[in-house]
Amino acid sequence: MPNETTPLRAGAVNVPYGHVIGNEKWKGSQITQGIQADMVAGNGFKRRLVQFRNVCNLQGIIIVEKTQISNQYFPAVQKFVVLELGMTLVPVANQGEAAQFIIQLVHEQMKDGASNPFLNKRSPTLLEASLFETVQQIPGVGKTKALLLLKQFGNIYQLCNASIPELEEVVGRTLAQQIHTFFTCAI
Repeated sequence: MPNETTPLRAGAVNVPYGHVIGNEKWKGSQITQGIQADMVAGNGFKRRLVQFRNVCNLQGIIIVEKTQISNQYFPAVQKFVVLELGMTLVPVANQGEAAQFIIQLVHEQMKDGASNPFLNKRSPTLLEASLFETVQQIPGVGKTKALLLLKQFGNIYQLCNASIPELEEVVGRTLAQQIHTFFTCAI
């Protein structure tokens, strides 16, 4: 059984771990442009994910290898990908499982592209409406205040991490304290 430093053999070519060999017919295709792996090292991965989301007109799927070693970084990646970027996060145990997942997605796309929920184009209005309705669920926040909060903070993650003085600038002292308490106090 090869270890992570031993390259695999594909025919007459040695393939190092973390690399992919594909048929030349896929060169320059959307699938090869979209497949990129990146290590979670500091905050460098955030820039790459934002670039991927901005370039991709499809709803992106982020596949994360979650092992005992990388388990400590997973919550931070999960918060960033799901809450800030609004993308789908799929944890896998190893590269083989990631490959199987990608293969399964490709097979589903070949069967019927309309039935694959990950391939549906994003509906920004639906996402914005859902976010707007979620912010209105905060006690004391109505339509007007929800709109002001979303204009100022952009998303739930930024809103829940806002300080009382930042919130005061938008909604006043009393409501700012209520919102801060809502996000910081455990039920």
